[in-house]
Amino acid sequence: ELRKAMTPAVAAPSSAAAAPATAPAVEARLAAQEKELAALRKRTDGTSPALVNEALAGKWYERIRLRGYTQFRYSEVLDTHDAVVEVPADRSVNENETFGIRRGRFIFSGDVSKHVFLYAQSDFNGSIGTGDFALQMRDLYADISLNTSKSFRIRAGQSKVPFGLANLQSSQNRLMAERPDALNSAVEGERDLGLYAMWASPVARQRFKDLVDKGLKGSGDYGVVAVGAYSGQGLNRPDVNGQPHVVGRVSYPFARKGGQMVELGVQAYHGRFVPGTQAITSGGNTFTPTLAATGVLDQRVAGTFVWYPQPIGLETEWTFGRGPALADNFRSIGTRQLKGGYVLASYRHVGSRVSMPFVRWNYFDGNRKFARNAPREKVNELDFGLEWTPWSDVELTATYTRTIRRTRTSTFPFTDATGADRLGFQLQWNY
Repeated sequence: ELRKAMTPAVAAPSSAAAAPATAPAVEARLAAQEKELAALRKRTDGTSPALVNEALAGKWYERIRLRGYTQFRYSEVLDTHDAVVEVPADRSVNENETFGIRRGRFIFSGDVSKHVFLYAQSDFNGSIGTGDFALQMRDLYADISLNTSKSFRIRAGQSKVPFGLANLQSSQNRLMAERPDALNSAVEGERDLGLYAMWASPVARQRFKDLVDKGLKGSGDYGVVAVGAYSGQGLNRPDVNGQPHVVGRVSYPFARKGGQMVELGVQAYHGRFVPGTQAITSGGNTFTPTLAATGVLDQRVAGTFVWYPQPIGLETEWTFGRGPALADNFRSIGTRQLKGGYVLASYRHVGSRVSMPFVRWNYFDGNRKFARNAPREKVNELDFGLEWTPWSDVELTATYTRTIRRTRTSTFPFTDATGADRLGFQLQWNY
């Protein structure tokens, strides 16, 4: 309408020389009017960026970040002797399977207020050690900061139990496909329902963050000091004896001259664990092992040493203690000594692409409390591998494993696989 109303004035200028000067001015005025009308329409229907930003300003959900990663694997068991090779934490190690998705993680996290940090992680392939593929809750907790620097905080909900760097290290950042048995057998799934008090200085918190952000395979910030209590029965399982485990951990990242980072730590836990049981047929008789109604003594201590790969890295953890164990006559479950750990050496080469060759010795002599009847478990393996990162959002890992000895803990009579070899390949994409 505006254009029509102004057309006569343009078409009949007072002089021939005035027409060229007037027409551009009118067109510019029309364009400005159209922009104002377009902005008005956006404001009236609520799609204006300014209106949207104004409406969302201060909303807690605007501070939530979504990220995650997926691990796609191919595995091949080359040969076995005496028994089937079985890795409790890795169902991709299967003679009858090849391709598989080991993890499909989606993580929501952020500061919902000045004092509350939210963390929620789900796994679209979370069932470990079974043929079921389902959505699973991995983490759901809140960090409640007691001061503005967030050096003191309380963590409540389902989260990782602060025991062992290998357990706290994210699978997204770890070199090895799976965690070492000696440390992971303490808390399979790494998580439990619990309440923890944590403290870390601002300097230590920044170092923990840098060790992850710079690709040095750090664990992240679980505090310099962490103490608390957790149910003790494992991931997504309720307490069954009314006696929570207690745990404590102290770990600090030291900065040496030249920027070399070294981390030292010690941790311990104590509680009573209630293993699951099932019938055993031996010598023509069938019976179910018995145990105390309140569970079996379960306590460990572990030490941690990490020389971060700058460029040569060395990581080792060893644990000692006592835990639930099936008796030699298979009739009862009591307490038995355990020991084990790992040594991991690596080299980090940074060029146009990042590559990290590594080797690990994985050893455990104890019992697997999370398996039915808590059977004896012995592991002695060597891993050789290479991680290659062509881009920050894509990682490729190849691993060869020589199994000197590994007990099959899912099926009686719990035989050992010896002299076995296997290959594993993993493609991981981060988002």
